[in-house]
Amino acid sequence: MAERRMVSKTIMQTQKFLRLPLETQALYVHLVINSDDDGIVEAFPVVRMIGASEDSLGLLVIKQFIKPLNQDMVYFITDFNEQNKIRPDRHKPSIHRNLAIQQLGLEVDGSRLVEPGKAVLELTEEGQAVDGQVTDKCPHSIGEGSIGKGSIDNIPYKEIIDYLNSKTGKKYRDNVQKNKSLIKARWSEGYRLEDFKQVIDNMVTDWSGTKYAKYLRPETLFGTKFDGYLNQGNIVNREKKTDERLGF
Repeated sequence: MAERRMVSKTIMQTQKFLRLPLETQALYVHLVINSDDDGIVEAFPVVRMIGASEDSLGLLVIKQFIKPLNQDMVYFITDFNEQNKIRPDRHKPSIHRNLAIQQLGLEVDGSRLVEPGKAVLELTEEGQAVDGQVTDKCPHSIGEGSIGKGSIDNIPYKEIIDYLNSKTGKKYRDNVQKNKSLIKARWSEGYRLEDFKQVIDNMVTDWSGTKYAKYLRPETLFGTKFDGYLNQGNIVNREKKTDERLGF
């Protein structure tokens, strides 16, 4: 089993995660660190080791950061594969793999255990691993442009950006890393295509023709206020009327 574990900012710097109590956040990190190569962890010793409460464990389940596999406090870490890419030749299947397949309907993709529809890239055509490690097949280090052609990304970056452009008349690009990072962060919180379209529709309706129109851009719409914009009524319109009454 690999000894190194990674945690990603796309998970740890989201509203969904940062709103968790600090104890729950710490527990999540320790669960990731102590998980096996399939992202499965026996939580009981971890809870005892750091002195966390089982309520924190339950909160991680409620927020879908982990999923229970049995009554013995064995859990699958939902976003494990997004944060850790282990070389196939170093990957050791979990002793709980069959249980995860039976209980959660998980699938085996190459050497990894993944949720349905979330296939992950293992190696590039040159024999390089996406985690930046070099396999025995390739003596060279991996570069930014070396990710294999077979990578699967089920986040509809282009459709989201194209929809924003169609509503605003702008020309934002879906291949800009900043735009992709914002979309991926919200996607990891559980938001989907219709949510992005709804946020765009809400804010175009409220901001078009106002001084707020300049904020109809990815870094504003898809940032940490996304949930508020998704549930936006006519708040901005009311603010606009207030500004007009005050002479702004």
